[in-house]
Formats: sequence, structure tokens, C-alpha cells
Amino acid sequence: MNNLRRYKALYLISLPGIIFFIMFKYLPLAGSVMAFQEYNIFKGFTGSPWVGLDQFRRMFTYPEFLRILENTALIGLYDMVFAFPIPIIFALLLNEVRKAVYKRILQTVVYLPHFLSWIIIGGIMIGILSPTTGIVNQALNAFGIEPIYFLGEESYIRIILVGTGVWKDSGWGTIVYLAALASVNPELYEAAKIDGANRWKQTLSITIPTILPTITIMFLLHIGNFLDFGFERVFVFINSLNESRGDILDTYIYRVGLIDQQYSYTTAIGLFKSVIGLLLVMGGNTLSKKASGEGLY
Repeated sequence: MNNLRRYKALYLISLPGIIFFIMFKYLPLAGSVMAFQEYNIFKGFTGSPWVGLDQFRRMFTYPEFLRILENTALIGLYDMVFAFPIPIIFALLLNEVRKAVYKRILQTVVYLPHFLSWIIIGGIMIGILSPTTGIVNQALNAFGIEPIYFLGEESYIRIILVGTGVWKDSGWGTIVYLAALASVNPELYEAAKIDGANRWKQTLSITIPTILPTITIMFLLHIGNFLDFGFERVFVFINSLNESRGDILDTYIYRVGLIDQQYSYTTAIGLFKSVIGLLLVMGGNTLSKKASGEGLY
């Protein structure tokens, strides 16, 4: 109570965030019981019959489930390997820009796509990749290459999904790393210059080790969403021609849960995703603490 009175302003500021997490993160956890029921929307939780692990058995015996899980895992892996380092690299490059005007212009340009919805991003990319009027195919045509229907061939869908995510969110992701870079002591660079270290060696020996704890935390948070790639991000690009490689758990949940109204089955899939994410975070945190001494907890 003493802390509450002393820091009442801070508690008041944090109150909206606390209410948000309680309402939209913790209370919905009660709905996880649907995964162990044959849920009936009219009978509710108390009246719906319990079926134990039947929904999970159905999930793992569904012929297409392994294909959808493979798509989700591969797209998540590509996103982790190719998209995760981009904000770090861009933040390091921005940190080297000495002209404040140029730096602000670059930041604004790369931040802007983050504020566009996936519907707008999808429309832009569909226009760019159009086989008739798209700028990409026009460039290919200039070199005598036949137009490619990128969204009509399954081999391109994963590249498109990861690439558009990089374009949309990499600029916004640099904010955290730029904040971490601002905390680097300038005296370290001055001492390194006296020792004859160039900018590249300063980056390797000072900058990256200093922001490594931030990179570790962000990486652990990232792997927690490994199977949670995002419904909107995929739904705007997926169609019957690329579905075999682009269909992920989120789009499958949408079709089966909302359209077919199989609530218990899709709750089981969501619970499966959450457990996998939790295990990845716990395992990654353990390895990180042993390797670098840094972790989420």
C-alpha cells in the first residue's frame, strides 16, 4: 500500500494496459476448455459434453494437417532467418548517418508502410506483381522474359509473404534497436579510435555486444510467435492456385472455425500453437541464459 500511494501516478498510467491484458489476454484463457468439449454455442461451457482429447486426435489424424503445419513452420522459419535481422542491420546503418535531416527522412520513409493495413499492402503488391500491368513483369518483359503470374504459382507465395512483411515492418522494428544504440557510451568509440579501430571494428567490438541483450530479448519474443504468422498477412495473398504452399494454421482456423463453426476443433489447434510457442520461449530462454547470461526471466 505504501508503494501504491508513493507511485500512484505510475500505477494510474499503467491502468489501461493492465485492463487491456486482463480483458483480452487473461479472461479469454477460460475459453480453452472448449478444446476438451464438443462445444455447443446454445448450451455454453457448462452444458456442452466433454470429449477429452478427441479434438486433438482429430487434429493430428486430419490428412492435410501436417501439410498446413509444415507450411506454417517453414514460413515462420524463413521469417525468422531473413526478416528478423533486417531491423538490426538497418538500425546499424541509420546509426552511421551523421546528417540528422537525412536520417529523419530515411526513418520516415521506412516507417510509413507499418501504418498501412494488410489490405492496402496486399493491393499494392498485387498491382506491382500483376502479369499484365505490374512493374516487375514490365521490367522482365524489357529483358525479353515472359510475364510471370507470381500469385498464381505456388513456388513464389512464401517469398512474397516474407518479403512483404520485411517491407511493412522492418522500419518499425528498428525503433527498439535505435533506442538501444542511443545508450552506447560515446567514450568507448573514442577509446577505440585511439587504439586504431575503424568503424567496422568498432561496430563488431562495441556496438553489437552492447545491444546484444536487446537482440536476445527481441529474438525470444519472436520465437514465441513462431506458429503465429498472422491471418491478415496471408489471407490477402492466398488463392486456390498457391494454397498448397501458402495455407497456414491461421487461415485454416478461419475456414474451419468461423465459416464451418467448428469451435472446439479450432480451439484445440489454437491451444496447440500456444503450447508450442511457450515451449520455444522456455527452451530459447534457457539456452540464452547459459550462452550469454541474458534472458526474459
